[in-house]
Amino acid sequence: MTSPPILLTSSVIAYDTGVALSDTEERTRLALESVAQWLQINPNLSLVLCDGSSFDFGNLVAEHFPLANIECLCFENNQELVKKYGRGYGEGEIVRYALHHSKLIAMAGCFTKCTSKLWVKNYKQCLSNWNNTLLCKGVFLNVFSPFKKTQFSYIDTRFYITSIATYTEYFEDAHLGIDVHLGRSLEDRFFDIFAINHIQKALFSVAPIIEGVGGGIGFYYKNPLKRRIKESLRLQLVRRNKLFSELFVDLT
Repeated sequence: MTSPPILLTSSVIAYDTGVALSDTEERTRLALESVAQWLQINPNLSLVLCDGSSFDFGNLVAEHFPLANIECLCFENNQELVKKYGRGYGEGEIVRYALHHSKLIAMAGCFTKCTSKLWVKNYKQCLSNWNNTLLCKGVFLNVFSPFKKTQFSYIDTRFYITSIATYTEYFEDAHLGIDVHLGRSLEDRFFDIFAINHIQKALFSVAPIIEGVGGGIGFYYKNPLKRRIKESLRLQLVRRNKLFSELFVDLT
């Protein structure tokens, strides 16, 4: 299956002062590391590296990945609003910019979004779920608790696959409703949009294995075998729950 272009959302300068990782050189290095990891997953991938702090990766990409199909975009985020509402606001602006300026995304009509500094180790398996509309990772709580009801809590916005039409219709303005002071993150906004619009058949039926460094936390995610098995079991249990089964894409 041909992969949609991978949109890597970057901000070499961390306008969100609440993030743990703020060193620009390290953020640059880690963004390039994620590009390298994606190309290890599949050297034929097309990537769009879009930076919201006016950092142009063009020369570095040409130096490190001369044979890869990588489109580099950059612009300036609204610094004051990112400082006020957090990195989720900046990410929303970056995705919007890429949608309106990326030639690769326009030609494909869809894209895979992943936060820069991250990659998805089992991307090929995740891509096998692609329904040409929307795929996200849902986060559920209390799955293993015998005394509490399972709760659909939020959407993991680090990684998703979407058509341009679906993203434009539902999520392009999601970041405008963020209010970190009221506890309303981008993940919460995506969840609200799912609920309000009764979106179904749009959650991954496989558990994405997301690796790399989280800019907010400043260290590498760990995915030991025990955790991967637990996540797979969690997903199986939720998919079997009649309250949530229609949210998941059908396995083929």
